[in-house]
Amino acid sequence: MNGFDFGGIFDVKLALESLPFVLGGLPATIGVALAGMAIGMILGLFLALARSSDRIILRWPSRVYISFMRGTPILVFLFILYFGLPYIGLELTAFVAASVGFGLNSAAYIAEINRSSLNSVDIGQWETAKSLNIGYWKTLQIIILPQATRIAIPPLTNVFMDIVKATSLAAVITVPELFQRTQIVVGREFDAMTLYILVALIYWPVCVLISFMQDRLEARFSRFL
Repeated sequence: MNGFDFGGIFDVKLALESLPFVLGGLPATIGVALAGMAIGMILGLFLALARSSDRIILRWPSRVYISFMRGTPILVFLFILYFGLPYIGLELTAFVAASVGFGLNSAAYIAEINRSSLNSVDIGQWETAKSLNIGYWKTLQIIILPQATRIAIPPLTNVFMDIVKATSLAAVITVPELFQRTQIVVGREFDAMTLYILVALIYWPVCVLISFMQDRLEARFSRFL
């Protein structure tokens, strides 16, 4: 390692000067991730219930949707939503297209997480609720979901982390998030290594914070076990 120039890899001065501009993309990154996760959570719950349904008219469409979304790249949907839909007269902003794209894609993974979490709750609790004449949706809301949520928190947190990191793909449809702003500085300063290391060091504490929130949520819902 003698004579190796670490300064040629990471320019601290450039990183500090560029940090405020790059951090300006953090609200867009978090906004797209939260919106995508919210869409995925809502759609994922209904997909999980449909996937577990005895009715073939609900079960098979949900299985096809989950299989299709898990087997195709998210980048394709970002291009379809942002560049393709205007051809049929529907134009979305970059932020909305990214949020919807990540939401539709993550819903497939969230659905499988929800399904396995719901199935892990003892079936006897469904039967007990039924014997007490508690309706399906009420049973789901007050008995099953609180227990299933505790089980689902770790994998759902992983999905959210993946969305946060995958928002870098939204740069290709001009969402001004962290990576897109990093590329702007790279084009101006011609120091890709420094800027890419910098943005990696920004994503890292964001994910650490999400992990901390996961621990708090697990503790919060552990009382339902």
